[in-house]
Amino acid sequence: MELKNQNSRYKRLCNWFTAKQKENKPSQSLYKIEDGEENESDEYEENISLQSLEFDSCISTNNLRIFVGSWNVAGRSPIGSLAVDLDEWLNLKNSADIYVLGFQEIVPLKTLTVIGAEDSSVATNWNNLIGRTLSNDQNYYKKIGGNNNRNYKMVASKKMVGVFISVWLKEQVLEKYCVSNVRVCSVACGVMGCLGNKGCVAVSMLIEGTSFCFVVAHLASGEKKGDEGRRNHQVEEIFRRTYFLRTSKHHQHPLTILGHDRIFWLGDLNYRLYLKDHLARHLIRKHDWKGLQEFDQLQKELEEGGVFEGWKEGNIEFAPTYKYASSTSNIYCGGGLPTRSGEKQRTPAWCDRILWYGKGIEQLHYIRSESKFSDHRPVSALFSTQIEIKSSIRELVEFDHDPSTILHPNHVARKGEEDENSTSLSLLMKNVQG
Repeated sequence: MELKNQNSRYKRLCNWFTAKQKENKPSQSLYKIEDGEENESDEYEENISLQSLEFDSCISTNNLRIFVGSWNVAGRSPIGSLAVDLDEWLNLKNSADIYVLGFQEIVPLKTLTVIGAEDSSVATNWNNLIGRTLSNDQNYYKKIGGNNNRNYKMVASKKMVGVFISVWLKEQVLEKYCVSNVRVCSVACGVMGCLGNKGCVAVSMLIEGTSFCFVVAHLASGEKKGDEGRRNHQVEEIFRRTYFLRTSKHHQHPLTILGHDRIFWLGDLNYRLYLKDHLARHLIRKHDWKGLQEFDQLQKELEEGGVFEGWKEGNIEFAPTYKYASSTSNIYCGGGLPTRSGEKQRTPAWCDRILWYGKGIEQLHYIRSESKFSDHRPVSALFSTQIEIKSSIRELVEFDHDPSTILHPNHVARKGEEDENSTSLSLLMKNVQG
């Protein structure tokens, strides 16, 4: 039945193509163009063939699953036992096509690490652990060429002091789709507005005809009145100063964050609660997340069209992710409990967030994990997002002189075999069927 439908569509397309050529074919062998010059009729017929194919691009859409996760690791280095926590955070039983992982404070934010030279070994250690965890293989780098059907490849990684992003794509995605124009950028807006203790790292890429931007940010801390203004200013600076260098002068690819089709912003955004500590803890004990969100600073920004005007965040149905008393505790810091000397009292808050912007994005879940590796709990969101696969007829005609790329609907390609009767029409039909 499917073959019969394909043949029927092919015949209808043949009839349309033939009729279109008859409509445009001149009655005389010579014709005049606007400037009065004469061209041979065979040249005209070639132009007509192209003109008859000039209509809107054929656009198809496919869906990809994107895992987006953020984790402030409080300056701790990755250790072997962390693999268990990482596996739980990445939710590998429900694996995604793309993993976008953002970290903050992968090094202690001390003077030497902030103003000193970048140490790439820390990022390498994290990438090694991520690669082994994603592929479920302790010997990942020794067996990178293996047949594991859950192999992922890292396509981008960028570190700025303690802010770090790592993007991984499933091998099947890389084989099926064209992934191009992968670019990175970092913006430092910490101390004096120019040091990298705060700021962002970002990745831009093109998957077929859809552009993606992933921004990992670590914004100014503090819960005093007016501290949210510092965070808002840093967001504005990140929007203003993030710039992706053009990789080709012949293509118009997005250069700024908002120039992309699908954008994901994640990180320790440090937005707090407009609420006294004891009242916040009372709502937390009641698990009244909706009531608590009414006092959330970032929620106010989203509702009132502040720096994140038009952005979206999923419903928060989990406890605040910061600040826990120690790396082995499920108890929030402060609240009348004794703390270490010099440790700041903090009202619990949803500091770790994931936002998105653009059409064709559906959030499937938004959760936190329970790793006690740091004083933050990691968060993650799973998205289903559309990618557009564009094929203009003009582009397809350019392949007309390469018979190996043009197949009749019923023709099976074999190595070294060419179809002498291939035409632009058969390529068009192949694209319609695809």
